Amino acid sequence: MEAGKESAVHKRQVLLLCVFLSVSWADADPRRYFVAEETEKGTFLANLANDLGLGVGELSARGPRIVSDQNIRFLVLSPLTGDLMLNEKLDREEVCGPTDPCVLPFQLLLEKPFQIFRAELWVRDINDHSPVFLEREIRLKILESATPGEAFLLERAQDLDVGVNSLSNYTISPNANFHISVRDGGEGTLYPELILDEVLDREKVPELSLTLTALDGGSPPRSGTALVRILVVDINDNAPVFAQSLYKVQVPENLPVGSLVVAVSATDLDTGSNGKIHYVVFYATETILKTFQINSTSGDIRLKAQLDYETIQNYTLTIQAKDGGGLSGKCTVIVQVTDINDNSPELLMSSLTSPIAENSPETVVAVFRIRDRDSGNNGKMVCTVQDDLPFVLKPSVENFYTLVTEKPLDREQISEYSVTITVTDLGTPRLKTEHKITVLVSDVNDNAPTFSQASYTLFIRENNSPALHMGTISATDRDSGANAQVTYSLLPPHDPHLALASLVSINADNGHLFAVRSLDYEALRAFEFRVGATDAGSPALSSEALVRVVVMDDNDNAPFVLYPMQNSSAPCTELVPRAAEAGYLVTKVVAVDSDSGQNAWLSYQLLKATEPGLFSVWAHNGEVRMARVLSEREAPKHRLLVLVKDNGEPPLSVTVTLHVLLVDGFSQPYLPLPEVAPEEPHADSLTVYLVIALASVSSLFLFSVLVFVAMRLCRRSRTTSVNRFSVTEGQFPGHLVDFNGTGTLSQTYQYQVYLTGGSGTNEFKFLKPIIPSFPPQSTEREIEESLSLQNNLGF
Repeated sequence: MEAGKESAVHKRQVLLLCVFLSVSWADADPRRYFVAEETEKGTFLANLANDLGLGVGELSARGPRIVSDQNIRFLVLSPLTGDLMLNEKLDREEVCGPTDPCVLPFQLLLEKPFQIFRAELWVRDINDHSPVFLEREIRLKILESATPGEAFLLERAQDLDVGVNSLSNYTISPNANFHISVRDGGEGTLYPELILDEVLDREKVPELSLTLTALDGGSPPRSGTALVRILVVDINDNAPVFAQSLYKVQVPENLPVGSLVVAVSATDLDTGSNGKIHYVVFYATETILKTFQINSTSGDIRLKAQLDYETIQNYTLTIQAKDGGGLSGKCTVIVQVTDINDNSPELLMSSLTSPIAENSPETVVAVFRIRDRDSGNNGKMVCTVQDDLPFVLKPSVENFYTLVTEKPLDREQISEYSVTITVTDLGTPRLKTEHKITVLVSDVNDNAPTFSQASYTLFIRENNSPALHMGTISATDRDSGANAQVTYSLLPPHDPHLALASLVSINADNGHLFAVRSLDYEALRAFEFRVGATDAGSPALSSEALVRVVVMDDNDNAPFVLYPMQNSSAPCTELVPRAAEAGYLVTKVVAVDSDSGQNAWLSYQLLKATEPGLFSVWAHNGEVRMARVLSEREAPKHRLLVLVKDNGEPPLSVTVTLHVLLVDGFSQPYLPLPEVAPEEPHADSLTVYLVIALASVSSLFLFSVLVFVAMRLCRRSRTTSVNRFSVTEGQFPGHLVDFNGTGTLSQTYQYQVYLTGGSGTNEFKFLKPIIPSFPPQSTEREIEESLSLQNNLGF
């Protein structure tokens, strides 16, 4: 227990260390990597694994990912080697424009555990652009009264390169009147000025053509040229003067196209054409010319294209006012673009994990970054998800967020979540972005199969055909896939003597139960067993149900006659005194049926008699009685045929043959009935024979009972089938046997009959009355009951 606590504390310490290292790396100065523009795709830049002090295998295992604000992926990382390579050829002028240095920030995201490293790719400029003049021909009007040393501004050339590769100098073709002076306009801008060396004489030279050359500082240097045409004009001694040398104006970025931005104004003291002013945008870049236009007459500057604060925040325009005499003045107009909340927040998904296991602890589902291109409150954002979901957002550095499960999920309750991540800025009006992700919950085997019932009771008739479908059990599993595939099986029975495999089989796929063999109600009336249902998960889960099979009786057993015994070599003869009156009980036919219910209800009927009408058989209890008084002429011997029939459908029956001997008294000796009537023996001989016969039968019966008790005690555990025939008290139909009638057998009995098992015809071996309420160990009581039965049967 203590070791488990120490392990948990150690894990928390390692986690806190990882978080600390993650934050410290994220807050450290970014690493810098340099590449020259136009470098071929696939160029090796650095090995991030070495730079971060990670092994190659460790870097790959932590799931590295390059994240950039750019819309294009300019870098590619090999997770296996840790090499950072160029993904495409870069054009510095396209990526960064005039910005110098050209820095492309990116982040290295490690997912396992979560960690961010900041880095920058510095793109070095190469001299791949020549200086270009927007106007291939520059026209100047210079008064002939211009004095030497006077300067005339010329249009500057533009070079897309930066640094040493940008524009560095101007030259003019050799001439006697002018030379070039280069003036620094600030922020690295160079303007050429044409300096007059000698006074012009319009009458001698009315026009001059010079070649202006712009040179950059590359190696080798590139150049561009423009033609300068100089017209010498008459004297105009007043140049236009602007009301302000600097105009500053703020306009919102959503200002409609065509709107007035600012109006500039200049005056000229001259008259006529020398005092007529013409306004132009001087030193204009291509961007300014596309965005603004000026009315040459009024000086109104209007918007030509839509502004975008996120692209350019400030514009600087140089406005020149020229009069008709060639003199000019200039002013500067600074247009400041103000931000409005016109950009909705953006959500950049870095990684998404779906599906996730239902029993997983706190799990990172998604890693994403948010951004808003607006500024101020317009660029501040709030990130939320729905409150009714088991997910929470955890902020990280650099506007990174992680979506984490709040608790283990349960697929059986909800198998799929639709998560809406809402990012809202704080501008006016507020703008928001919704990003929907679907999180699937994968199943684990956490539900055992469940039976539709805790126990099943199946009914089957005896003598069924093998492979009979007995019934179906069913179990369901709330899991899915292989975890919900249920397999059924028979479990070992509690009773070790029950050979379940020889009785029942089950279909493992659908739970169908089949009888393996034909069942015998008289041998096995009911049995129980357990059935298991196991899923295919890992580890597998299972449950069980109890199945009780009740065998229903068919009328497949004919009545069996217990008395008189029909398999004896010597027929049993009943003695009736000639003085017997009507209703005298001659004997009682005792029969049982191994079946149950109405299949065991017996009725008795006299089929044939030597003297019809002399004897009668009671249908209820099998008692044979005298129907009338005997006459002197009655024959001394009589033969009766009694039918014993059950109440099954169809009914089964057996016949019993009775021999009756009429005697004058019980002291008269008994002689067996021969085929031909013998001569009358002496009374003493008949009595002796009768005593011997009764003693022999009693001894044989007692010996049989003793042998049965001994065998029962020795072979109780090996006895597999017991046929019990019972006649119980209850309501019987009027034509059926009731052993509780007023016959010689006044006590209710159960008889247990044992038949030989090796012959084709079953022989009756012995019978014994059984009292069901007594345990099998009560052998002495059974012997007493057997002796009582012997006495009641007349033995």
